[in-house]
Amino acid sequence: MPELDSKTIAAAAIRMALTMDRDAERELKTELAREGIKATAVDYGGEFISSVQKVVERAVVASKREGIIEGTHLGEGSVAGAAREALSQIMPKALGLNVGGKVGIARKGDHVAVAVFFVIGLLHLNEVAVGLGHRAI
Repeated sequence: MPELDSKTIAAAAIRMALTMDRDAERELKTELAREGIKATAVDYGGEFISSVQKVVERAVVASKREGIIEGTHLGEGSVAGAAREALSQIMPKALGLNVGGKVGIARKGDHVAVAVFFVIGLLHLNEVAVGLGHRAI
């Protein structure tokens, strides 16, 4: 059912972002592939404001490397837009602070989703945030 694809892909991206290590990523990636979903994840950490561009770039590069998108304006723009949307959702909590965590990317058919799962650090007081963006290609 096409109307369920966006929900399924969003859930897959979130699950990828929540994986604890590379082994868990590989297992989940294999499981999702059996369902026809292409997925990958990228770790990231740094100061939030200076990280936005780097997170978007890493999401696009990882998506191309893993065959989730082709290197076209349409594919790259979809992933970049979804990544920026996800980051904008956590911006109010993260502005001016350090973030660390993972970006999950998933695609099936026309649907691509990018999820960010970040710990936002302030001394030893950490906040946790999840952001999600979706685009149709």
